[in-house]
Amino acid sequence: MSEFLFTSESVTSGHPDKICDLIADSILDEALRQDPESHMAVEASIKDDLILVFGEAGTKADIDYEKIALGVLKEIGYDEEYHVIIKVNRQSPEINSAVAHDEISAGDQGIMFGYADDETEELMPFAIITAHKLARRLEEVRRTDPRLRPDGKTQVTARYVDGKLTDVDTIVISTQHTEAITQEELRDLMIEKVITPVVDPKYINENTKYLINPSGSFILGGSFGDSGTTGRKIVVDTYGGYAPIGGGCFSSKDPTKVDRSAAYYARYVCRNIVANGLAHKCQLELAYAIGKAEPLSVYVQSFGTSEYTDDELQKIVLKNFSFSVADIINELNLRRPIYRSTVNYGHFGKKSMPWEQFKKIEL
Repeated sequence: MSEFLFTSESVTSGHPDKICDLIADSILDEALRQDPESHMAVEASIKDDLILVFGEAGTKADIDYEKIALGVLKEIGYDEEYHVIIKVNRQSPEINSAVAHDEISAGDQGIMFGYADDETEELMPFAIITAHKLARRLEEVRRTDPRLRPDGKTQVTARYVDGKLTDVDTIVISTQHTEAITQEELRDLMIEKVITPVVDPKYINENTKYLINPSGSFILGGSFGDSGTTGRKIVVDTYGGYAPIGGGCFSSKDPTKVDRSAAYYARYVCRNIVANGLAHKCQLELAYAIGKAEPLSVYVQSFGTSEYTDDELQKIVLKNFSFSVADIINELNLRRPIYRSTVNYGHFGKKSMPWEQFKKIEL
């Protein structure tokens, strides 16, 4: 018998990195709302009361960067006064000329991974999807309880025996709060209002450990407790470390950036391999070069969970899916303002997103 533990984490919208992700994708959505052909890579950093908005924008849109950034902070629930510095230039003409052919080409080189398994209803690994659900629930509770503040993290450690999920070993929740709540009250609140409504009781037993604010009080949070930058939560955004990631972040990037669009498409492919019953697990690696429309490589793996060989699955994938940049953008309809909704609780496993939709696969 083999046994191992696997852990994934998530964060709430008030985490400094997620503040910056939401600023970046709010800017992107506004650009795409006005000009669907926008080429955007405008990011943000935050520390204390200072927000820096910076990057490259190739768009006809008229964007009020300061208004968007300040609106995001207010929307999340931070009521401090912030100052915004803007440093946004036009996109490099060299990059633009590499992308803007008659056929859309990749806006950068890179590798992207997709993954899916049938461990959960969302066809996602258990630890990351549960950590996201806990973070989402924590956010809901926070918005109804003035003793809680926006910054927070969740973490789930799952136990596997002979490759099968058996139970939850540990749940960690760290939440920013005011002085109006004790650590004992906070622990009871998190167990009753956050953990119990979210985690299936069949995975909880007498040995499951709850670590609530394990470092003690967490009053100073957000940008006053830590700095934040767009794109630093790429493991949270993808598969919680259960599968490889390409290394490029998502937030701030328009769909010509294959770091984003091809990673979404890779998830779409893997999700549908599993949803069509062709494998219990599927992983896909893609690689692109700047200025090229088609991928350099496509590599499918099923880890021995399919009645088909990986070579056979690869042929099925290439028959049913087109990996050119233009086809990815068109099939998933990515030139529209949908990206704010991707920022929190992971980019994958959300039923409303186009890369999470079912596609019948022809053999």
